[in-house]
Amino acid sequence: MTFDEIIDHDKPVLVDFFAEWCGPCKLMPPILKEVKDRLGDDVRIVKIDVDKNQAIAERFQVRGVPTLIIFKNKTAVWRQSGVLQASVLEQQIQTHLNA
Repeated sequence: MTFDEIIDHDKPVLVDFFAEWCGPCKLMPPILKEVKDRLGDDVRIVKIDVDKNQAIAERFQVRGVPTLIIFKNKTAVWRQSGVLQASVLEQQIQTHLNA
């Protein structure tokens, strides 16, 4: 499955752009799990290693990690860099669920 196929969805797709060497990125997995546990099938969560997927990172101008982008129907509808609380991510995803 290509990246475009992954983000071509009518439900929000949260993409976590990360790097193995990034300290703050290591804080994200439990936060993303909490979001997934709360929202279940209402969201798809995908992790993209910027070192292994440089073309995708460049395409979406990811300059720092972690960068989180919510896509809906192939369109980036929200983005933010840095570690975020699960409640913030959940609120952003909920905003785009019914939009």
